[in-house]
Amino acid sequence: MKELTAEGHDLTVIDQNGAVMESLMESYDIIGVQGNSAAMSVLEDANVQETQLLIAVTDEDEVNLLTCLTAHAMNPQIHTIARIRSSDYREQSYRMRSQYALNMIINPEETAAYEIARHLQMPGFLKIESFNRSAAMMAELRVKGGSKLDGLLLNQLGSVVKSRILICAVQRGDACIIPDGSFRMQPDDLLYITGAQASLADLLNELGVISRKARSAMIVGGSQTSYYLAQELQKSRIDTTIIEIDPDKCSLLASELDKATIVQGDGSSQDFLEQEGIASFDSFITLTGLDELNIVMSMYASERNVPTVVTKLSHAENNRILDRLPIGTTISPKTLVSDGIIRYVRAMQNKKGAALTIHMIAQGKGEAIEFNVDDDTLYTDTPLKDVPTRKNVLIATISRGWHSELATGSSVYHKGDTVVVIANSDRRILKLNDVFEDAA
Repeated sequence: MKELTAEGHDLTVIDQNGAVMESLMESYDIIGVQGNSAAMSVLEDANVQETQLLIAVTDEDEVNLLTCLTAHAMNPQIHTIARIRSSDYREQSYRMRSQYALNMIINPEETAAYEIARHLQMPGFLKIESFNRSAAMMAELRVKGGSKLDGLLLNQLGSVVKSRILICAVQRGDACIIPDGSFRMQPDDLLYITGAQASLADLLNELGVISRKARSAMIVGGSQTSYYLAQELQKSRIDTTIIEIDPDKCSLLASELDKATIVQGDGSSQDFLEQEGIASFDSFITLTGLDELNIVMSMYASERNVPTVVTKLSHAENNRILDRLPIGTTISPKTLVSDGIIRYVRAMQNKKGAALTIHMIAQGKGEAIEFNVDDDTLYTDTPLKDVPTRKNVLIATISRGWHSELATGSSVYHKGDTVVVIANSDRRILKLNDVFEDAA
């Protein structure tokens, strides 16, 4: 909601809880309608007939499905997004998308599980993002005091690492910086690095950071996310142990995950974790419903020198404080879903020339955006050193077919190529031509 209102969209929110509605209206510039979102009369009050997009994210999958179906019957042009959490509806909702009038389905738990599984493939980075058509990837890496990067000027990077990578953005405090060669890296800087997957792996080795993928995982909390994650880890042949205190949940997980080890016990107990051999695992993931408990357990795992620690946070608003805690990589299902919705809204706004992929970086203060170069794109076949890009905007990579290159001053892009653009949040980039200083 915060991101959509910030981008100037008119929002109407439907909720049955009057107190929640009042709080939202005090915090955001929105219209509130109290009632059941699946009821036609309530949707009429919300003016669904004139609405371009409906996002159904109640706690009940059935209500979300009925809301989208009813809204589409009242307005056949509307786009709909529904949150579907239950595994019972997982395959059904995808196979029957047209019947349910769904344009997009979001599952926070499944999305979080996928992100965690991908992180365990290359655990030295805090996060790794891929693009639609670019072979290059974007990774997050924090500068540690006393490391090879501490105090290094960006134009000296080649003397320390030989990997073909580009540091295209830096988060320092509350600022997202598009750095030049004179930028000096400091401890706690969060670097956003682009490069091929092999180059990123080489970078970790050159910096002396762990790069071997996880082979074993201890998961605390028998949540839906844990179920999805265990399924993903089984595909990668990662030995998985799930600790859950509720015996009924343990029985259910054991019946559905034949290759995972399910242990009933209190994951918040240090003695119990030691009994289960926490120090022998090379990854530790906290997936309970309590952020505070996840943080404490992850801190203990870090103290026991577990190589890779992942902490799930339902409320990620206090990242500045959490950044100082030894809790490894943090995953916020809410943020992942929010980013996906923002990408969809952007594509709706500008279908011709729309972004292929958008990744929020630096806690939403910057973006990595992938575009296709088409007939309307300015400065095709022109060296980038002669292209007048706006301040705080960087063309990072150019991809042609299966080949991707890091952009330099002599690089050129042609029609049919894709480019990845890095932009500070003070520049709203909806189409590729928005990056140019003299674009209309």
